[in-house]
Amino acid sequence: MEMNVKKNMAKGIYYSAIAKYSSLIFSLIVVAILSRILDYKDFGIVAIASVILNFLSTFTSLGLEPAIIQHKELEQKDYSNIFSFTFWTGIIITIIFFGLSWPISKFYDNSALLYICQILSIQLFFSTINIVPNSLLFKNKEFRFIAFRTLGVQMIGGAGAIIAALSGLGLYSLIINPVFSSVIIFILNFRKYPNRLSLSFGIETISKIFTYSSYQFLFGLINYFSRNLDKLIIGKQLGMTPLGFYEKSYRLMMLPLQNISHVIGPVMHPIFSDFQNNLQYLSSSYEKVVRILALIGFPLAVILFFNGSELIILFFGNNWTDSIMPFKILTLSVGTQIILATSGSIFQATNSTKALFISGLINTSVTVLGMILAINLYKSINAVAWSISITFILNFILTYTILYYYILKRKLLFLLKQVVPGLLLSSILILINIIVSQYILNIHLFLSLVIKSGISITISLIYIQLTKEYNIYELIVKYIKPHNKKS
Repeated sequence: MEMNVKKNMAKGIYYSAIAKYSSLIFSLIVVAILSRILDYKDFGIVAIASVILNFLSTFTSLGLEPAIIQHKELEQKDYSNIFSFTFWTGIIITIIFFGLSWPISKFYDNSALLYICQILSIQLFFSTINIVPNSLLFKNKEFRFIAFRTLGVQMIGGAGAIIAALSGLGLYSLIINPVFSSVIIFILNFRKYPNRLSLSFGIETISKIFTYSSYQFLFGLINYFSRNLDKLIIGKQLGMTPLGFYEKSYRLMMLPLQNISHVIGPVMHPIFSDFQNNLQYLSSSYEKVVRILALIGFPLAVILFFNGSELIILFFGNNWTDSIMPFKILTLSVGTQIILATSGSIFQATNSTKALFISGLINTSVTVLGMILAINLYKSINAVAWSISITFILNFILTYTILYYYILKRKLLFLLKQVVPGLLLSSILILINIIVSQYILNIHLFLSLVIKSGISITISLIYIQLTKEYNIYELIVKYIKPHNKKS
């Protein structure tokens, strides 16, 4: 049993990592180029439209994707019924979003939002009808196909965005990639898992998974507010230019989160759902994942914080210095977020979407209260960034208290022990970076980034080797030997 879990996890993470990290490098190049061509306001305008689109997307998904993965008894007829449901609800929600483009543009007093929202309605529709074929790919653990599909589409879409920006399309170049990706990914997925479309809404099948999916939907709905309310508030209260600076800092902070925990998270649910009736085994397996994430996430937060100026200026240019401080503040939550982002997979795998919803409701209340206080008391993007970092720490404690005491029936101490090595390592890195920073004040930004990052990574590897968390030397030797034999 344990070997199968390790094999499937390793396979899933391997292919997810290929896609994510290749996409990361390419997306950084795309963002760096677009940031030097487009105006700050362009990013703020698209951010507002994307936030509203994501909100409506929660009404089209209705928690169906994890429900399809979790329920093993579903048949082809059920998948076709769910596909029909997503098709017709997708049309309805897309028409609503298209119609809302007028009041949205009026509310934010920006005419460009009208056309941006209308074009993004294409993305909303294709993302909705992609739910069933995409879920089946994960359910059947076809991680290799998912990885290379995602990478290929992202590269083509990103290249198209750069060409469009250079051709003078302005902010419209920012929506080429998401629209193009949604259409092509659906076509590729549907060819892999075709489903019949009927005139009915497939209520018979929806009722089978409603209890599970309804709480998943409610969680997605409230999670939307905790993840996006900051942008809506900044856009309305402070304007599009501050939102542009904040959006850049937030997106850069999210890159490691999306490319670490989001590599592991989608793999965890399909695999751990096979052990939904063995909570002890599931818990101990998950804690091993948490230990690895803590050793990556907390040191990474330190590296990002001490290299905030270098990263912002090197990637986006000298005109984006107002994004430096909110970025550094947001990085304080990276370690916590990387672990917390995987908790949803455990709630899902244990059939506990109701508890997931309750946890999300409490967390969202804390997050929203923090953001409202920050924007009203201090009226700055830095204050909002502080509220995000502080509330994520509180949410971490609340979420795992619910998960461990009420779902896994296990002491929280088992989880907290897995976090300690990562916190100790990050404490060492903080001291080292404070000292190193004093000696490299006047050198080139790129050289500063290389030195501080290089020292931090080296110390991290030495720490992991000496504490015997992982035998890095042995792994290197195993890798080198086969290559020496081949040569």
